[in-house]
Amino acid sequence: MKPKFKRNALLIGMIACSSLSHAEEAELQDMSDPLAVYSTAGVGITDKGINIKLGQSYDVGKPGNGGMNILEIKGIGGEALGFRDNSKAQFKNTDNSIDSVRLRNFNVDFTNMRGRQIDVNYDVATDSFNASYSLIQGAPAMGRLKFYPLAGLGVNITNEVDIDPDTGNETQQGYKIPGTFALVGMYSTLQITDNIWFNYNPMYTHSLSGSDVYTEQGFGGDSNILNHEVALSYQINPRTNIRYFSSWSDKVSFSDGDHRVEINYQF
Repeated sequence: MKPKFKRNALLIGMIACSSLSHAEEAELQDMSDPLAVYSTAGVGITDKGINIKLGQSYDVGKPGNGGMNILEIKGIGGEALGFRDNSKAQFKNTDNSIDSVRLRNFNVDFTNMRGRQIDVNYDVATDSFNASYSLIQGAPAMGRLKFYPLAGLGVNITNEVDIDPDTGNETQQGYKIPGTFALVGMYSTLQITDNIWFNYNPMYTHSLSGSDVYTEQGFGGDSNILNHEVALSYQINPRTNIRYFSSWSDKVSFSDGDHRVEINYQF
């Protein structure tokens, strides 16, 4: 009787462990979904150094809703670890310090697939911020293709510098708001296989108000800019993926844009 009892106990234990494993996997979110909310950590190897990303999901206190904070630190060790051609004028300031910091707060109502995002970007070299508030709406899937239109408003904040025409000395004037902007765009996802997906995320930004310099030349010497981002991703396992990103614009060519390979882990 004892051997039979041991076999039954072992079988029950295996079933319990299997059920626990399935339950844990069921709680994991679809990392290909732009509206998914989960805790994550990632590191990116880029042409301008190392990027670090940390994401923390949280309870917003409302059923059917979720929240997530995401911190990104970009361009660590760009001179030593990046592979930019520093002979080009647009890359001459590449160094080993942090290039930029991005902080996002993301909330989603899963009952209607509508999200809202607060997005703050800080550029270290220019000591300037841009902050925006946008709404994102998940559209019904078209087979393997999904669209997530986005629209928002933002403001630019910069530490203005006054240059003495006689001596050339620079004096910081403090933080000011040179202007405001509007943005429209979308996230899109094409599910190629169960483990491979492709994203294309165009974003159009146009100045709304502010100084003449900002409204006429604030975006690469123009009043507007169309940014492009593509990503090809592979889900290694339910918790881990590897992604290739490329970003450029109508002012910057694909070859001169940003390129990175990123590994992300979901907690």
